[in-house]
Amino acid sequence: MDRNMMLTVDEYMALRRLIDSERESEGSTLSQEAPKRVRKKTSAYSRKYRAAFRKVAPKYKLKNGKWKAGGFRTAVRAAHRLAKK
Repeated sequence: MDRNMMLTVDEYMALRRLIDSERESEGSTLSQEAPKRVRKKTSAYSRKYRAAFRKVAPKYKLKNGKWKAGGFRTAVRAAHRLAKK
């Protein structure tokens, strides 16, 4: 092999340190520029539906926690009925 293509251990380690320091500086600037995520305000109906679904869901599940056949669909409908009241 040609000597120009081979690196000594010291040269290799110096190159690795250079690459790592470059990544760190890029990462720090990227993390500062990231915008904060703005969430939408949940509606009153959505909050009622969530509470109703959590209340109704266990009735449509098996003992091991899996949904019964058609249970999820039925639970959604039941939760909507409760939330509308």
